[in-house]
Amino acid sequence: MLQLVPMTEKEFRAFRAEDVAHYAQEHVRAGRWSQEESLPLAEHEFDELLPNGVATPKHYLFSLKDEALGTEVGRLWFAVHEEGGEATAFVYNIVIFEAFRRQGYGMQAMQALEEKVRELGLSNISLHVFGHNHAARAMYEKLGYATTNVMMRKAL
Repeated sequence: MLQLVPMTEKEFRAFRAEDVAHYAQEHVRAGRWSQEESLPLAEHEFDELLPNGVATPKHYLFSLKDEALGTEVGRLWFAVHEEGGEATAFVYNIVIFEAFRRQGYGMQAMQALEEKVRELGLSNISLHVFGHNHAARAMYEKLGYATTNVMMRKAL
């Protein structure tokens, strides 16, 4: 069974370094940022969203731990936001570590997230997924997520 365990400061530091680098590269791949500007822009966005790290109000950062294995298999970050006059959970990041992918942990993590969101009294979860991340998009659709916005781009 997968558990959502609040991140420690040490885990947060590792998460921040990895997530900033990954987020920067996703924006480069999507054509939104140049390679040169990507890391400073990603760091800026991350620091604005989590100025107090794990203690930032309304932000929830978890290590995903497989109870049977006793090991961390990934990480999850969401926050509570207002959308359309209603409080909703917004998933900033979910990552399953490479060695644990394609084993059902992503689905388990999203189901554990649903339980946590219900505990907080919320009735909606929103997220962003880059268009080139076909595996994640397929998983979210399988879980019942509906597309609410599509941005498109054509390189000339």
